[in-house]
Amino acid sequence: MTRAHIPGILAMAAIVVASNILVQFLFGQWLTWGAFTYPFAFLVTDLMNRIYGAQAARKVVLAGFIVGIICSLIGTRIVGEFGPLVTLRIALGSGLAFLLAQLLDVSIFSALREGRWWRAPLLSTLVGSSVDTALFFTVAFSASLVWLEPSNDVGWANEVLPLLGTGPAAPLWMSLALADWMVKLSLALIALIPFRLISERFKATQVSR
Repeated sequence: MTRAHIPGILAMAAIVVASNILVQFLFGQWLTWGAFTYPFAFLVTDLMNRIYGAQAARKVVLAGFIVGIICSLIGTRIVGEFGPLVTLRIALGSGLAFLLAQLLDVSIFSALREGRWWRAPLLSTLVGSSVDTALFFTVAFSASLVWLEPSNDVGWANEVLPLLGTGPAAPLWMSLALADWMVKLSLALIALIPFRLISERFKATQVSR
């Protein structure tokens, strides 16, 4: 790690901490406020990859993963109305989803980095976000994985309801996952703007030196 990587590490840490806090607060029926902050982790990873390369991006991912573990450990110690704020399944799903999705993002970005400027950040984020959502919600709430934490009652998340209130019948957690995924995809498009501005500004700074 070099001093140049510190801003990326701090940004990733701030996003992970903020998301772990904001996930406790609902936004509408299907989302939490954390759904709007967490996707920017992909922006940080992609900027580090574009500016400093894949190795630097992986270091930032590792830093975010460690911060996430710390947040999960703290969450398991805080007991809310319905038990610990973070269960074993949520901690496991969160950690696995973050690490695998972010590392996949780094690999895809690196493979596409020589193409059009938007292709690498957009496609790597879309694939990474999809894997992140699918893995987290499946591990954390699917009834088929109840053996991971038998003492954790996830019956509420498996109540069969219309998908997003209007679609075919599906477990509640699938509506939560779909809503989360849609936010990630929307923010992946929006994040192209700061990605372009920041990467171009860094390039101009390097040329002027």
